[in-house]
Amino acid sequence: MLPADFTFLARLVHRRSGIVLTESRRALIERRLAPAMHRFGFKDLSQVMRALRLGSEPLAAAVTEAMTVGETSFFRGADFFRRLGDDIIPALMEARKTEKRLRIWSAACATGQEVYSVAMILDSIGLASEGWTIDFLATDLSGEALARAERGHYNFYETQRGLSEAHLTVWFKADESGHAVTDNIRRTVTFRRFNLLDSYGWLDDIDLVLCRNALIYFDGATQTSILERMADVLAPEGVLCLGDAEAPPKRLFQSLSGNGIYTRVKTAQPRLSAAV
Repeated sequence: MLPADFTFLARLVHRRSGIVLTESRRALIERRLAPAMHRFGFKDLSQVMRALRLGSEPLAAAVTEAMTVGETSFFRGADFFRRLGDDIIPALMEARKTEKRLRIWSAACATGQEVYSVAMILDSIGLASEGWTIDFLATDLSGEALARAERGHYNFYETQRGLSEAHLTVWFKADESGHAVTDNIRRTVTFRRFNLLDSYGWLDDIDLVLCRNALIYFDGATQTSILERMADVLAPEGVLCLGDAEAPPKRLFQSLSGNGIYTRVKTAQPRLSAAV
């Protein structure tokens, strides 16, 4: 890919998604463009770039989606999930014991492994059998990733990463090509396509926001904008979960002893723009 083409591509993807493409990831970026190139019938990347410059909206959408798919696996970060199950969810249950309702949002769910990891924890606690209502929303910019997440089927390589035999026995059904999440778990999650740059006006009073290892792909200004809006939609006792390499502004969030787990600063006031 020519330098001018890479610059054009980086600007297009940033404008549409906020994601920053860097020269150091050029080889990975070119590999991710290959499926879109073949799907649209192009022979090489120069043809892809020519079509993008001519304003092909379907191609621009497909290319942007290709740049959003990140690394994910079941129970990625064992210490985090141990803390989630042992401390964070029980604390949220105590805070919501009167209404018996939890609102959870996975903001960049990719192909769903993290979402179903949390769903397994919730099921093991037995919230549904105790009369709790769980509103579990999972969003992503990539329609292709969301389709895979909603289907809930993973190949043997994917299920070997992070899942024990006990997990597979209780929450999955095996077939010739891998494992499918059981219906009772899959149906607890609502999947929706959403761009983190868009309005958050339809979100409110979220108890647990999962946005781990997604913000690292945005520039500083975009990260701050996203985190400000997440602070606006987080319930007063709500919890924000980020990746280890991500840290929110201290004026908005305070750490809960590491593991990328934060609560909203008490003095942080919601911004009027959140209701737009």
